[in-house]
Amino acid sequence: MVRSLLSDEERAALPPDGGARFNRLIFEKSPYLLLHAENPVDWYPWGQEALDRARREDKCIFLSLGYAACHWCHVMERESFARPEVAELLNENYVAIKVDREERPDLDEIYMHATHLLTGAGGWPNNLWLTPDQKPWFAGTYFPREDHPGGQPGFKSHLRVLGDMWRTHRRDVEKQSEQLTQALQRAARPPGPDEPVPPSRHLIERALQELEEDFDRRHGGFGKAPKFPPHNSLRLLLYEAAQRPPLPSQREMITATLDAMAAGGLRDHVGGGFHRYCLGAHWIVPHFEKMLYDNALLLEAYLGGLHLTGEQEYRRVAAETAEWALREMQAPGGGFCSALDAESEGQEGKYYLWRQTEVEEALGPARAPLFVRVFHLKPEGNFRDEATGERTGENVLYRERPWSAVASQVGQTEEALRPEMDECLRLLAAVRAARVRPARDDKVLASGNGLMIGALAQAGVALSEPRYTQAAAQAADFALSHMQRAGRLLHVAYGDEAAVPAYLDDYACLADGLWELHRATGEPRWLHEAQRLAEVMLDHFRDVSCQGMYFTADDQEPLLVRMMRPYDEATPAGNAVAIRLLVRLGQTLQEPRYLQAAEEALDCFSGALHDFPLSSQGLILAASTWLDGSGG
Repeated sequence: MVRSLLSDEERAALPPDGGARFNRLIFEKSPYLLLHAENPVDWYPWGQEALDRARREDKCIFLSLGYAACHWCHVMERESFARPEVAELLNENYVAIKVDREERPDLDEIYMHATHLLTGAGGWPNNLWLTPDQKPWFAGTYFPREDHPGGQPGFKSHLRVLGDMWRTHRRDVEKQSEQLTQALQRAARPPGPDEPVPPSRHLIERALQELEEDFDRRHGGFGKAPKFPPHNSLRLLLYEAAQRPPLPSQREMITATLDAMAAGGLRDHVGGGFHRYCLGAHWIVPHFEKMLYDNALLLEAYLGGLHLTGEQEYRRVAAETAEWALREMQAPGGGFCSALDAESEGQEGKYYLWRQTEVEEALGPARAPLFVRVFHLKPEGNFRDEATGERTGENVLYRERPWSAVASQVGQTEEALRPEMDECLRLLAAVRAARVRPARDDKVLASGNGLMIGALAQAGVALSEPRYTQAAAQAADFALSHMQRAGRLLHVAYGDEAAVPAYLDDYACLADGLWELHRATGEPRWLHEAQRLAEVMLDHFRDVSCQGMYFTADDQEPLLVRMMRPYDEATPAGNAVAIRLLVRLGQTLQEPRYLQAAEEALDCFSGALHDFPLSSQGLILAASTWLDGSGG
């Protein structure tokens, strides 16, 4: 990484713009921003310097958001941002700002919503054209550098045409940006009902029915391709199954989905942990980045599956996921890093993919034929390049069926087959250890650590493994000792240096993780710290009119809009985690003030709960917890 090439003294000697070799991003700590520090683009980080220049020079802002583990972010950096001819267009016509979406999720929230409004879709890298006062008027995700032969314009053409539009059709651009900003402001907080409708068991049952209608009975999971791990659905279903006898359909949704993810290519069978998502409906070919939050939520899901069914495969998956987190994601100070990259040596999945001949050489003639059959390797490969659709000769390891069915298919008992396949996977792990590893994004995020603290605390109890509880406590100690300033939480840490005021998700997820750690250990200090964070959350994030909570605190940087998110995305909505936390604290501490705050927030979001239950499953879970009065 660029930053490692320079000492602190060498960086301090650079001019403010980075000098001839670098741009301003060389002074940042984010691995994603540092990836672009040697681009010829005159990049700025988000901040007053860039915004003032845009206003002073009356230039459009080109805003590009991404994250270090994102494959297409790497592709666009290599194809476009590293090219002098692209840099010339950007530097001449725009003020170019690069943002790590994980460092600044408040910016990501606003401008991803703008991209959805403009294009009907989203993703990363997220690229937007803004007026000097930060109002978006054009957006898109990945752009190829050159025009497509079929007529679709490339990135260079967009830069030219949109730059001309700003100069020659200014009034139209400003009208578009104003209309979009008004739409963002309307969407910034959910519409409240004329009269709040209190949560009811009928509402929960209707949400479960809609979930059943969305269930993929053939492949497991919900909806169609691409298939993301359905954390929020599983959390809701598993909670309901733990509180009351589950219906057969609910049990089927849980087990079929857990089985499919455990057997498929989403799971790293060699090293443990799960990738981000799968491209098709079959859970076979993944996008290979590994995110801390995914693995925390999936660890919790498999522990829930183990509690529900006693299925030992779920115990195994949970233990492998926890071991992966401790081995590969825990930083020296005890906090957990945010992600592993999707690619190494410039190729997505290179670290994880296998040629059949490579596997045969590693395993030998006695073991290889059976392994190839069990994990569906092919001489021509089962993996296709996403961009070209062509086979690469490489294979993703996956099973199509549970172990019992696989054993029957190959004419062995499961008791004989499993140890043999375990030995094969150990041999492959030794081979893989010699490969170039994907880069690790070493930022420690308060929200993701809260999720992993809670999951490991549960794992320590469920799997009778004190190391997991100890790791959760170490991460909690790190967050509380290194990620606070003057009693307020900070969002991100690099080593011992923490920065950026924390967001709602940080307070809610960390406090909830501490509550789980208290439940696992009985130590009062974790409960005390959870309560203290909840008090800050109520003081600085709650809206005085509707009692829902904003994503940003009342004293954070004012942006184009202040968002209040009731809907789940890759992780449960911060409001959902916060409300459930308040119920748990209210029950544990016998504090009616927290229960009342939870009820008032549920009233604020009753419109979202009733109108869009599939998009607000975290709130449905919070409502069910509140109705049960169980504390979860």
